[in-house]
Amino acid sequence: MLAHSEMLLRLLVAAALGSLVGFERERLLWAAGIRTHMLVCVGSCLFMVVSAFGFADVLKGEHVMLDPSRAAAQVVSGIGFLGAGAILARGEVVRGLTTAASIWTVAAIGLAVGGGLYFPATAATVVILGILAGVKPLEEMYRARSQSCRLHITARHGMLNPELIEATLQVRPAQLRRFLVSVQKGGGLDDITVVLARVSSGEIARISGQLSKIEGVQAVDVVSRDGGRNAEAS
Repeated sequence: MLAHSEMLLRLLVAAALGSLVGFERERLLWAAGIRTHMLVCVGSCLFMVVSAFGFADVLKGEHVMLDPSRAAAQVVSGIGFLGAGAILARGEVVRGLTTAASIWTVAAIGLAVGGGLYFPATAATVVILGILAGVKPLEEMYRARSQSCRLHITARHGMLNPELIEATLQVRPAQLRRFLVSVQKGGGLDDITVVLARVSSGEIARISGQLSKIEGVQAVDVVSRDGGRNAEAS
């Protein structure tokens, strides 16, 4: 059985390491912030301590065996409900994948501290913080150069098709991700939704201008610009 001071130390270390990851999420105003990450880390640490040392008296019985890894396995699979909540909290848009992943890894940190593996837990925390904070600027830079945009076009009926858009904008067919047409009442005009992938911020204005020059096009509106954040980004 561990000494009370050692148990307290493990719980405090787990809380401290969890708070470091949580602070990075809190800084970006995500739903799962400091308290959530601290609770997950401390909770998983306590699970590990209980699993490894909470049944010492039972082991005194004959033919009794203990597998401390069983609690760790349950935490690994069970923590997913918090990750799902972090994602679904955004409604219909899929966001929060990074936060869900950070919750999952914080649980692993707590298990490591609970098992007395202080160095791996601390090293993992440093690596996770480096990933969350250090890689983000590179990710944002890539997204700025390789984002997608959604355009709403109003044009005379039958005047616009995917081939004409590709030829006018000189884009590859793979970049034209969506081309949806709905006919307005009366049949004279089409409402067209176009989604283009892998375009830079500077190209969006050029694309809008070129589409406006096509015969029959009456209006072109940029509805949204997405640098991949709907798949979670931060």
